[in-house]
Amino acid sequence: MSCRAVFLDRDGVLNKLLVKEGRPYPPAGREELEILPGVDQACARLKEAGFLLIVVTNQPDVARGTLKKETVEDINSALCERLELDGVYVCYHDDGDRCVCRKPKPGLLFKASRDWQIDLSSSIMIGDRWRDVEAGLNAGCRTMFIDYGYQEELRRPPHRSVGSLAEAARYILDHDEGKHENH
Repeated sequence: MSCRAVFLDRDGVLNKLLVKEGRPYPPAGREELEILPGVDQACARLKEAGFLLIVVTNQPDVARGTLKKETVEDINSALCERLELDGVYVCYHDDGDRCVCRKPKPGLLFKASRDWQIDLSSSIMIGDRWRDVEAGLNAGCRTMFIDYGYQEELRRPPHRSVGSLAEAARYILDHDEGKHENH
């Protein structure tokens, strides 16, 4: 039997980002981790509705040498302690590594799908960057884009744009609960 999941980007979806010159940056450690308003309630409501909550996150600062893998894992542990997450899948590579897991490639979603028997066509990818939307589309998921007005263009349109994870969860629960539609 397959499950439905909400795939979540980490930085900018679950936790606050630092924005410098119009570009978003992740927290440098647990002490900088700030969960965004409404995220805990949104996660709880999605879990209650039967969705798996799977984080899929690019953390290229590890490959670039500006952040330690242990720091990323500590931040992920802190998120798991505070939110009802089922799994966290991380790509530590940079674009030059040409891995299959770095979004916009769908490798992290495919791996989670295999691990959890997730039906990707009835799942949703929520992110705040073009790479998140592309990864979701490339995996065959519906996509929701949290639009913060970053200075970057989407490559393809998401299924829906929203202002926050709380808004995304409301939409999913109002329109998609219990439905298994394919795209």
